[in-house]
Amino acid sequence: MAKGIKYQTGFGNEFVTEAVSGVMPAYGNNPQKPSHGLYVEQISGTSFTTPRDHNQRTWMHRIYPSVRHSAFQPYKKHKGIVRHFDDRFATPNQLRWSAHNIPSRKTDFFDSLTAFCGNGSADAREGLGVYLYAANTSMQERYFYNADGDMLIVPQMGDLNIHTEMGLLTVMPGEICVIPRGIKFNVKINDAARGYICENYGAAFRLPELGPIGANGLANPRDFEYPVAAFEDIEGEFGLYCKYAGQMWRADIDHSPLNVVGWHGNYAPYKYDLHKFNAMNSVSFDHPDPSIFTVLTAPTTTPGTANIDFVIFPERWMVAENTFRPPYFHRNVMSEFMGLIYGGYDGKEAGGFEPGGASLHNSMSAHGPDAVTTEKAMGDDLKPQKIKGALAFMFESCFAMHPTEHAMKSKMLQGNYHDVWREMSRHFTLG
Repeated sequence: MAKGIKYQTGFGNEFVTEAVSGVMPAYGNNPQKPSHGLYVEQISGTSFTTPRDHNQRTWMHRIYPSVRHSAFQPYKKHKGIVRHFDDRFATPNQLRWSAHNIPSRKTDFFDSLTAFCGNGSADAREGLGVYLYAANTSMQERYFYNADGDMLIVPQMGDLNIHTEMGLLTVMPGEICVIPRGIKFNVKINDAARGYICENYGAAFRLPELGPIGANGLANPRDFEYPVAAFEDIEGEFGLYCKYAGQMWRADIDHSPLNVVGWHGNYAPYKYDLHKFNAMNSVSFDHPDPSIFTVLTAPTTTPGTANIDFVIFPERWMVAENTFRPPYFHRNVMSEFMGLIYGGYDGKEAGGFEPGGASLHNSMSAHGPDAVTTEKAMGDDLKPQKIKGALAFMFESCFAMHPTEHAMKSKMLQGNYHDVWREMSRHFTLG
């Protein structure tokens, strides 16, 4: 296997990379006799006629074309996938879960994928799925691709060594990666690994518009990293797994599908270090909306309305005066799934929202800081204060998120979540 050493940088750029010198042609995409006896194959992440600004495709020069495998058969051993996010467990109640445990038996990344909530469908090309993973071993002799949507992976514990068709990505807690729809990959881990995944059925993730912020701020394009070409040239008996139409499928394959020796294009996996996010905040009064912390957005056809916003709450200074500094009490037409990577969240000082845990506040469900945080914030001396040692995130969607049966019957579900607001004090007077 040729190993990629460096990352290419820049969000959405056109890249050219080769693991063997001279593999990529000087021009053109499909010569009659490709260099080194390779096959040429294109993968399209958008329709052919999508406008140039959003058109995504990559040309691969590979040892075998992707079509060389046995017929796919339904793979019914995987129990963590749901075909549809139905309304059986839809609820306006605020929900919160404790961190999920690392399994005691050997479980790799693929087997650990567990649907938690979601909306829409891959068939309709809108909506999202939220998954959790908790693994303790590497994927051996098996490869996976998701035909239903892009996968935004948010590690919370343990590094992920992800070998994709385009090359290698090492992603650790505090970083994220996006693996586009259809890209094959394998995940190796050194120890226990746990985290969150947002499966995007709709338009691809892109950087949000900056509006009045101007040219700089939030996630900078130069900080997104793409892999350089690295390939496996091995033959044997392997399994190729596919998520298609909400079901898992398996095919036999007699070689590694990660056999791309060179590629060029703009449809590729990438990673981003969340610590490089340039946070904006109020320097006068009031608490800004959480949209000011958007890293990536997947828009709908309605301007300003997102199928998914990926939002983080990073380390930052709080300096606003004459204001209530924690996240304000709120009811939102958008639905909010939150997770905690490390530290504590500034709106939940009473505890219960822990690293590896999650909460779901669906459309128009009231939420806000717990009673302990509220009382403290109302009496605080508002000096400049830095929130440090903490990193939380949110998957926000314009569609209601339906929890799965697994999520609602899980031992991790905190049945007493509402108690965090039970002791809210009465301060009303007519004086």
